[in-house]
Order: sequence, then C-alpha cells, then structure tokens
Amino acid sequence: MKYIPMLFLSILFLASSVFAQGNAAKEIRKVMDDQAAAWNRGDLEAFMKGYWNSEKLVFVGSEVTRGWQPTLDRYKTAYGTREKMGTLTFSDLEITLLSNDAAVVLGSWSLARATDNPHGKFTLVFRKFKEGWRIVMDHTS
Repeated sequence: MKYIPMLFLSILFLASSVFAQGNAAKEIRKVMDDQAAAWNRGDLEAFMKGYWNSEKLVFVGSEVTRGWQPTLDRYKTAYGTREKMGTLTFSDLEITLLSNDAAVVLGSWSLARATDNPHGKFTLVFRKFKEGWRIVMDHTS
C-alpha cells in the first residue's frame, strides 16, 4: 500500500513529461510551418520571425553568419526575388526535446523553382523564450 502513492506520482510525472514533449514539438512545428508560409508569400521579414532576434544567432551554410540582421541580409542577397525563392517545403522532421527550453530539429528542405529544385538537409537548435520557440543555430546544407 505504501508504494501506491509513489507509483501514482511516477505515472503522473511520466504522463506530464510526454504531454510537454508533444506540446513542444507542436509549437516548434508551427514555427516552421509559419516560416514556410512566409517564405512562400515572399515575406523574408516574416520568415525571420522563426529565428532568435539576437546578434548571437548563428547560421552555418557555406560560411558562418552571426546575428539576426546579417542572416536576414544573407537571405535577401541569395533569395531577393520570388523566382529565386521558389516554393519552400520542409520534410522528414525529427524533433528531439533536450530540455524544457531546448530542442534539436533534423530535417530536409526543398525549393520548387521554375528552372531547378535545390534541396538539402538542416539541423536546427531551438530555444524557448518568453515569446516562444526560436531557432538559435541553423546548419543548412
């Protein structure tokens, strides 16, 4: 009998942990869905709302870009027209919650454009801030 309260608390803790992980994954997925929708509207400023607005943001592609504004400027240079932007899709998402306020997302990206279909992989590090989940590091290839 004395173990029943401990068993109940353990089950309750496990259930709340699973719920929190599922909720965080949904919130992170929404950030990414909002980014894709903004990209597909041609709105890079709205796309960037998924990133941490900080000089400590890190974007790793063919080179390392540090800071929110330099990352936006990089996107504007590389994808300054609707033709260059194409239609963005994310797929094969694996969201791993590391703690209550940190997660890693592994996935694939693809652009459907009139003349080509660039695609690749990414690893995103998300942190949860008061304004919600934001990408703090993006490694895209």
